[in-house]
Amino acid sequence: MDTYLTKTGTTSVAGRGVAAPVIDDLEDAASLFLQDRPSLLKIACRILGSVSEAEDVVQEVWLRLQRTDRTVVKSPSALLRTITVRMAINAGQSARRRREYSATPWLPETPDPESTPEAVADRQDAVERASVLMLETLTPRQRAAFVLREGFAYPYDQIAALLCISVVNARQQVARAQQRLGAGRRRQPVDSVTHRRFVQALLAAAQGGDLNRLERFLVVVVDDDDDGGRPGCPPT
Repeated sequence: MDTYLTKTGTTSVAGRGVAAPVIDDLEDAASLFLQDRPSLLKIACRILGSVSEAEDVVQEVWLRLQRTDRTVVKSPSALLRTITVRMAINAGQSARRRREYSATPWLPETPDPESTPEAVADRQDAVERASVLMLETLTPRQRAAFVLREGFAYPYDQIAALLCISVVNARQQVARAQQRLGAGRRRQPVDSVTHRRFVQALLAAAQGGDLNRLERFLVVVVDDDDDGGRPGCPPT
């Protein structure tokens, strides 16, 4: 049974005058969206297999609805479902492409003893640029989880213990970091001292095997961001 929305807000359902949701007003659109949100989450989650990614998709659906000419919408709920399906499929395809693309270009490589000075300089320059990108783009917790997992193959339970979060949350932090890096989102300025320390810690870990130094740097930055304490960590 189709519902049609007119410019004046009156509707007709199967030829009978029946009230239907009017979404030309933003408050009405928000009300309808909140009503349909649980079912939209289920749709996105079935396609993506991830609650966090499904939530991101549904949030984008709401933003898309705000930009839509809502005065000519037929069956608003059907529109929301259609947008959700399309965006979830696109998100899934993007995620597969990100998984196929190695994360290591963001991180330092193990040095080749026979590298020329020029190659060493190029590698260090690449690390400095990658570190700026991660500092600009990722939250401290995302950055820590991503570097430890993708750069140094830490198991998720060890990352979770270091950051005082659950294993599930550790996986989510890595996935969100990959998503942000893939999207090229940049949101914060980079402190030059923090940048220098980050580069030094990355190079020390990659070239000299000093993982303790890298762990200390990443965890301290997370602690500072959490204003002195990480959720789930015992007091020190």
